[in-house]
Parts: sequence; structure tokens; C-alpha cells
Amino acid sequence: MTEPDVSIGIMTEKDIRFELYGEFTVEKVERKFSGRFKAQTENDKITIYHEKKAILSLEEITFSPFEFETESFLLKDVVIGKNFHWERKENQRFRGKLKFIIENKLLTAVNILPLEEYLTSVISSEMSANSSLELLKAHSIVSRGWLLAQLHKKNKRAVSEVVTEDEIIRWYDREDHTLYDFCADDHCQRYQGVTKIVNDNALNAINATTGLALVFNNVVCDTRYSKCCGGVTEAFENVWEPEEHPYMNPIVDYKFSFDDSHFDLRNEKHSENWIRTNPQAFCNTTDERILSSVLVNFDFSTKDFFRWKVEYTQQEISELIKNRSGIDYGDIIDLVPVERGSSGRIIKLKIHGTKKILTIGKELEIRKTLSKSHLYSSAFVVHKEQIENNIPQKFILLGSGWGHGVGLCQIGAAVMGELGYSFDEILTHYFKNATIQKIY
Repeated sequence: MTEPDVSIGIMTEKDIRFELYGEFTVEKVERKFSGRFKAQTENDKITIYHEKKAILSLEEITFSPFEFETESFLLKDVVIGKNFHWERKENQRFRGKLKFIIENKLLTAVNILPLEEYLTSVISSEMSANSSLELLKAHSIVSRGWLLAQLHKKNKRAVSEVVTEDEIIRWYDREDHTLYDFCADDHCQRYQGVTKIVNDNALNAINATTGLALVFNNVVCDTRYSKCCGGVTEAFENVWEPEEHPYMNPIVDYKFSFDDSHFDLRNEKHSENWIRTNPQAFCNTTDERILSSVLVNFDFSTKDFFRWKVEYTQQEISELIKNRSGIDYGDIIDLVPVERGSSGRIIKLKIHGTKKILTIGKELEIRKTLSKSHLYSSAFVVHKEQIENNIPQKFILLGSGWGHGVGLCQIGAAVMGELGYSFDEILTHYFKNATIQKIY
């Protein structure tokens, strides 16, 4: 296998302002391009403007750099964190090719570049480039495996929704893109070009692990990661399609040996006791030095992620659930966990309202329904207060972890790196049955 190129959809807008640093060419166009431009769609074609003059109009346009290492391009007002509480716009710089395509009558900017170059930015965008080298190595291998697995199964769609009279069960994997491989936001993997590469740590991590991936039964593992597991990782099939991945079986993220023979967070009593305690897991840290090396600026504003609390009034939760789900449940009487996963994350939640009773899942559908953006996780217990005529006037959600919890726990891995664990020890902790192999 040779290193593949990947295509990343960066942004989709009515028009896009961009700058080319260095010299770029367009196939079959006899001129060099450099400077400031604007692209927009006109009559099913893409028109490029320079100093308010149309200089190029084609159905599809690709700007290719003369030298990959020295040329780059800047895209202005790129939206990051779509639909999250920290959504914002940034100017971002990239290496490689810049391709403009028309997608749903809008203009999409696509970056085409080698996979390893892409990974250098991914681990700097997902984490801080100041993270420990061993953590960055581990994350490089996990991200590489996810990429290769997605490329392998591209266009092989799984059933993602089951709707009956009593249940709505949805799961959300990466977005399927037909015109490029991945998007640049959290729906796939964060990718912000060379903007976030502030030192050589990410580059050194990629160079040290080039072509390495986790393998199980001679197949590249579809490795996943989340911010904080909350002390126990989750099973793949409880978050996405019902397919077991033995290399991502749940593990207890403890710093020391742990007897889990009588420990089952699928049990409601056990999970409630667990979420209400403060266990000594790797990812249970408030060390700002470690967190600042892992979390990028907009993530660092989130402090309480290992154990957290969210409060809603009756009016707030009823309006929230109605607006987020499009279903009028009336006044919310109760939120009842129907099924939990191995980390205590709720897979199925019954929403009991005065007008309707319905069970929803899986974990991201629950998180979307109970927050204006995304609830930190679906591992929570519900406490009701101020009961009037059998209707609670206040709901308190006590929760655990940040994200889906499957695979690598980023904050747990960061703590392991600071404690002196090597990248392979970090990986074998979170992916018990996999081996590290060189793929190309």
C-alpha cells in the first residue's frame, strides 16, 4: 500500500475570498496565479475575480502549487465548530491543491494533499501542538487508522435510523461526502491546515509514526477517540452501527489495578453510584498545565468535563426538547434511562411528557435533544425537584465524561503521556486486542 492523497471539504458558501501565496497553476490555463481573489458561482460555473475583474470561469477549478513545501493558500472566514457552543470564523492557511466545486448550488473549497501532511494538521487541530510527544504519536496512529478505515468503507452506507411508533433510534457516524473524502470539522476530524501547527511536535510525531496503524485480524482498525471517557470507555456498537469491534472493548481507565468483576455500569444502580462519585481515573484531572497542552483554546473554556451538572426549569427543558426534536411532548414529567452502555452512557432514553411518551437513542441523538448544541455526554442521572401536580419544575442532570467515550480517551492519554507512558503503552491500554503495524 502506498500513501494516499485525501480531499477535504473546508467550507461551503455563496462566495469565498482566498489568497494564493507563491505561484499556482490551473490545468489548461496558460498563466500563473498569485495574490488575492474571490470565487463565486454564476450560471452553474465557478468564476474567479481578481481586483473586481472576472479572470476565469469554469465548471470546476483546481489551483495547483509549483512547490508543495513553499506554496500555500489562505481561506477567509472559515466556520469552525459548526453547531457547537463555540462556533466561530477563522482565516486558515493550507498547503496542497485548492479545488473549487459546486455543491447544492453553493461553492465548496476542497484541499487535496497527502495523508501524512493532513494528519500533521489534524493532531494539531484536535489537540494542542504543545502536547507530549508520546501522546501526539499515539494520536497520530489512531487518526491514521480512522482515516484509512473510512477510505476503505467509503460509500458503504449502514442503516442509521430505526423509527417505530414507540422509538426513534438514530446514530451518527462521519458525514458521507460524495464529492470529497472528509469535511474539516468535528463531524469528521478537525482540520485547520497549517494554521494550528505552531511548533515541530506534530511534525516529529508524524515522522516517527509514518505509515503505522493499529491492526486486528490483518485489517486496519477503525480506531475512534473522544475527549474524556469519564473513567470507563464505551463499546463501538452502543454508539454507531450494531457491529462489535473486539479491539475497542470497554476498559476501566484507572491508574492502578481495578477489580471490575462486580462492576457493571449497564446496571442503573451501579451507574448512578459511579456518576455521583469521583474515581481516580487517568482522565480525572484538573491540572491546567496538562489540560492546556491537550485542549485548544475554544475547548479549554470547558473545565468540568469528568463530572458535570446541567440544570433546567420545566419551561426550559420542555421548550428545548420540542425545539431540538421537533416533537411536542407537552410538559416533561420524566427522563427515564431504558438502556445503558458499558460506560454508563445512556443508549436509549424514554422521554415522558404530558402529551407524548417516546424512547430515543443512540447517545448522540440524546445529547442533541437535551442541549442547544451537544450535551457533554449521555452518561448522566436525572434528579427532579419541586414536584407540582406530579410535574417536576426542575431537572438536574448529573453527568460523566465528554464525548461518545469509544476508543482513545484524549485527556486520559494526555495524563498517561505526562506520567511517562510510551505511545505504544497508551495504545495497548485503550485498544487491548490490536497490534501496531506498518501499513506503508
